[in-house]
Amino acid sequence: MTVAFSGFGQKAIPFLKALDFHQSREWFLENRDLFEGELRDPFGDLVETLSERFAAVGLGLRGDRKKSLFRINRDVRFARDKRPYNRHLSAILSPDGTKMEQGVFFVHIGLERCFAGVAWWQPGPPLLLAMRNAIATRPGEFRALIKALKQNRLELDAEGCMKRAPRGFEHVTEADLAAAIRNRHFAVRHEIDPAGIHGPALVDELVDFALRAKPLLDWGRAIEAKVPVD
Repeated sequence: MTVAFSGFGQKAIPFLKALDFHQSREWFLENRDLFEGELRDPFGDLVETLSERFAAVGLGLRGDRKKSLFRINRDVRFARDKRPYNRHLSAILSPDGTKMEQGVFFVHIGLERCFAGVAWWQPGPPLLLAMRNAIATRPGEFRALIKALKQNRLELDAEGCMKRAPRGFEHVTEADLAAAIRNRHFAVRHEIDPAGIHGPALVDELVDFALRAKPLLDWGRAIEAKVPVD
């Protein structure tokens, strides 16, 4: 049974600050109850509450507390930075409820910032190529997407954008289209005021953002539906 989200604990961010200072398994185990009660369990409540709300408005995104949350532990096997713990906790809601799908809703609660995103993040080569082709060959549809996002107070994130046109798209010279084709991701973000994470109103805020970002989901899904499955 889903427990309605009532807010992160008041010690959620202070816990992350202390964990980042100590970066110690011993300290984490001593304070595990604080982590679970203030941060992890409320995050599970948030994911499952959002999953129900997203279903009610037909967004096609879902998740649960077992599959959606990322671990607080860092994977340091190939990293120079060997600190064992992240400075944030995050989760994904996706079409099938796993972390393997594209066209997802992402929530990040961390020390530097708190934000949500709707994204086609690092899509595989066939889907990314199809998206770039859609921009080049159906510019009207892409520009309608950008207009809809702008009307909804959103814009595409340019993070990770290539410096040059990808091979095969050098002929696209219109500035807006050329810039979009250089994207490796197609994402929009919503900044969350850290002071607002402690109450149930965060759910309405995130549902509102997801609905404003729906044009990006719809655009990507229409393209994805035509990409051959291996």
